[in-house]
Amino acid sequence: MLLKNKPKCCFWCIECPKGTISNQSDMDSCMKCKEDFYPNKARKKCIPKHIVFLSYAEPLGIVSASIALYFSFLSALVLGIFIKHRDSPTIKANNRHLSYILLSSLILCFLCSLLFIGRPRKITCILRQTAFGIIFSVSLATILAKTITVVLAFKATKPGSSAQKWLRPKFSYFFVMVCFLIQAVICMVWLGTSPPFPDADFYSEPGHIILECNEGSSIAFYSILGYMGLLALVSFIVAFLARKLPNVFNEAKFITFSMLVFCVVWISFIPAYLSTKGKYIMAVEIFSILASSAGLLGCIFLPKCYVLLLHLDKNQKVHITRKYFDR
Repeated sequence: MLLKNKPKCCFWCIECPKGTISNQSDMDSCMKCKEDFYPNKARKKCIPKHIVFLSYAEPLGIVSASIALYFSFLSALVLGIFIKHRDSPTIKANNRHLSYILLSSLILCFLCSLLFIGRPRKITCILRQTAFGIIFSVSLATILAKTITVVLAFKATKPGSSAQKWLRPKFSYFFVMVCFLIQAVICMVWLGTSPPFPDADFYSEPGHIILECNEGSSIAFYSILGYMGLLALVSFIVAFLARKLPNVFNEAKFITFSMLVFCVVWISFIPAYLSTKGKYIMAVEIFSILASSAGLLGCIFLPKCYVLLLHLDKNQKVHITRKYFDR
């Protein structure tokens, strides 16, 4: 910088602005580094930026993957227990076929969190949100079907009730299939108009290139979350209204608490997702997937496993509406 009222040979050296360098003395201006480079501390040369993504080699990735595999194994173990005790009154009274579907979908829910770990690629970016949305929708639809079945089963015990015809398994399967198809259509529209794709963020963190999946259409992404939220809210309301039914129908109480946990987790997810940057965005979503799935597994199925394995006397009780679930 030239000094005022001084000869042209007199000047004052100033530091280059942020993001620029000066690799020679007596330069009139500074040079800007390329997009994938950043200045060193002395701002005399450009050095390559570090590539950052949530990988399996770092502690956060290892812990996330380990938790996902542990809970998927635990879900498979619970499924095995349910299949082994499939003829017990406890399993029959809680619609065993819907329980199989729910446990299978929970296994996939835990495993789909692994798609959020590793270097983003085209196929993983497409599968991340679509697989997550569809699998969770099946889980929530199954829970809602189980809750509605509990209410209808209670009404079916009343003389002259017409609710018995709605207790057939095919109606529950049809309901789950319709909910699945709605979410599948949303995902197909998303993939057909503005699908997710691998992207790189050069500016959020100085000195780093953050590899991430660009969601493409934020409207479609939040539509998937909104549809899941709708299913969870309806399940919570129906289960909450049915919580005071006789103890033989106490699954509604467990579903109420599981839906409360689910809603709290995903309501907390939105501000955390919007305020987080870099690879920690994936960590936030992985935590939400694992926490909500673990809440469903623990609240709905662990009490039944406790009865099946430790309280055989309760398992021998034949419930009044058992005949409606034996099909």
